Amino acid sequence: MSRAIEILGLGKRYRIGGQDQVYASLREDLTRLVTAPFRRGRRRHTDLDRSAFWALRDVRMSIDSGEVVGIIGRNGAGKSTLLKVLSRITLPTEGMVRLHGRVGSLLEVGTGFHPELTGRENIFLSGAILGMSQQEIRRRFDEIVAFSEIERFLDTPTKHYSSGMFVRLGFAVAAHLDPEILLVDEVLAVGDYGFQSKCLRKMRSLTRHGRTILLVSHNMHSITNLCSRAVWIDDGRPRLDGPPSEVVAAYLKDKAQRAEASWPSPEEAPGSDKVRLRSVAVMNADGESLDRVEIDQPILVRVRYWNLVEGAVYYKALHLKDQYGSCVLASMSYPSATLGADPWSERPHPVGLFESVCELPPCFLNDQTYTISVMIDTKISAGRAELRVDDVVSFSVIDTGAMRREYKGAWIGSVRPRLRWSTERLEPDPDQR
Repeated sequence: MSRAIEILGLGKRYRIGGQDQVYASLREDLTRLVTAPFRRGRRRHTDLDRSAFWALRDVRMSIDSGEVVGIIGRNGAGKSTLLKVLSRITLPTEGMVRLHGRVGSLLEVGTGFHPELTGRENIFLSGAILGMSQQEIRRRFDEIVAFSEIERFLDTPTKHYSSGMFVRLGFAVAAHLDPEILLVDEVLAVGDYGFQSKCLRKMRSLTRHGRTILLVSHNMHSITNLCSRAVWIDDGRPRLDGPPSEVVAAYLKDKAQRAEASWPSPEEAPGSDKVRLRSVAVMNADGESLDRVEIDQPILVRVRYWNLVEGAVYYKALHLKDQYGSCVLASMSYPSATLGADPWSERPHPVGLFESVCELPPCFLNDQTYTISVMIDTKISAGRAELRVDDVVSFSVIDTGAMRREYKGAWIGSVRPRLRWSTERLEPDPDQR
């Protein structure tokens, strides 16, 4: 079988504290692209710079044509950086990559689109970057627009698109412009369930036609069901490479449970220039941080955050995922989604430190391991939030009570609430009629 991707001693170093670049004009983008080789050469002299860290180091991997490879690992392990290097969005610091075929990619929302261009113009721009002729792009154009479901906004500059619209158009372009290699990051989680299902069907269709797919995901169910191979990336290096079920099992077993995560100052904390995360903790009713909670006890999730902008209004959200990465529930703090009123849910915040607590009822979750993701935003939306930290804490629910003693098998599902049952006799014994 022919090789689709060869990764030879790949490394990528970043400088801590470097400023992110905002989008610029097309001319500035082209200037940056032309001068990139010279800037890369100058960066090679900074190896001894103590403010740098390696996001990837000595990555060696070969991927055959037609393989569907899932990339898993904790946040910050280097998964997304690997896809950016393969997409040629980011230049490697060392090593090389050989790509045998046309590459389509869908990484973070909006990557590859110029915000000043319309959706229509970005389709043609993306196709041209992939080396396609205008005739080829026009042949697939209607199919791309139909898949993305944004025909009404096709001639609107993409800087006005919502995150969901970005994802729809981005995936449609990446998957329909005949790529031999498709790179997809966790960004598909932004879309709704129907759109995610459509994307998965499209990826399965591509694999049947011999296309190669690299998929970064925290959803272990998707990895085990869609992929023929999985690679666990840990601290910038491949730690395990093999059958998805084996790699996922090893990864889940290795994940250390952490009932509390905290950051000492806003400068070091995740977030934006509006809001930063101070801490997240899983607690019992007495306020103790616990990574193991009895099934018949309530579970409190405490989120502390710094508001940095006078008068901002915030909505908080939690996503609870089971041990396979599937979302069990989502809870938001706006009034129609809560029991009782949160006094700060729609109230302007002064600058300062705030605390929100969400309570999960007892006898609700099944006995297994869960992770919590935290979002804080100034609006109610399914797009990118001002603050989002995935899998920031984890905990296990354990059951040593009567239910476990009476039923010896494994309970199915991620939730296991005690529900009301009642039975009554409707007719007499048939033999007595």
